[in-house]
Amino acid sequence: MNRRSFLKYALASGSVVLAASYPIVIERNIVLVNRYKVPVKNLPLAFHGFRLAQLTDLHLGFLVSAAFIEEIVHRTNRLSADMIVCTGDYVHNRNTLSEIDQVWPLLAMLKANYGVYSVLGNHDHWGDSDRSIYWLERTGQNIRHQCKPIYKGKDRIVIGGAGDLWSDVLKIDKTFASSDEHDCRILLSHNPDSVDTDFYTPVSLVISGHTHGGQVVFPFAGAPKLPVKNKKYSSGLIKTPRTQLFISKGIGWAIFPARFNCYPEIAVLELVNPTLVA
Repeated sequence: MNRRSFLKYALASGSVVLAASYPIVIERNIVLVNRYKVPVKNLPLAFHGFRLAQLTDLHLGFLVSAAFIEEIVHRTNRLSADMIVCTGDYVHNRNTLSEIDQVWPLLAMLKANYGVYSVLGNHDHWGDSDRSIYWLERTGQNIRHQCKPIYKGKDRIVIGGAGDLWSDVLKIDKTFASSDEHDCRILLSHNPDSVDTDFYTPVSLVISGHTHGGQVVFPFAGAPKLPVKNKKYSSGLIKTPRTQLFISKGIGWAIFPARFNCYPEIAVLELVNPTLVA
């Protein structure tokens, strides 16, 4: 092999290695801040422009370090959102008290003027239900199976949290039992398939994660692997027959440690009243 042939071969081989490693080494570690305007038809006027920062599917564990998540927490705080919501899967492994005890002190550093509210995902229950619920309570972020009114003057919205669809019980109706008939209700529910379950309470917006956006998304073909029954539930804002549904792409990974055309994200949802949008 002469020098020119060797250089061509080396360049081609390097390009192949770079292309193959990109989803694992590069894109998986580039966390974007993505901003979404979310129309909510019965949003009180005082909450027009109210911003929620969402963290979900952190999956602390192999290839997702505590230092990486700590930086995500600091970045989220610097966004100065009105509220922070977290929708589950904070750890990766099963039967892992150590990961749970590592991630929750980091989540406890989240701060927002109108509070930080969190629910659990299937991985949190697989890690250890009791320990995850303990930290949920200890941090003061627990909204699982309960709701809380958030006031701006006399206007209010109601934030509530469901249990995980796979590893808990949803209890959506019970969650909002203390709310009023005409309240603007916002539900945190890890798995977006929750929207298609049997509940009777009107909900204005559901905020979910779980799908990771598919992690690998091919142009025109979409994501070949989605851990939901309704394959329309990939990511972003989706109008369902019952409610508005927002699904974040999340931060970490599951099944395979790669992302392609599906960057991890901190999602910032700006709630808007459609009557005030030109």
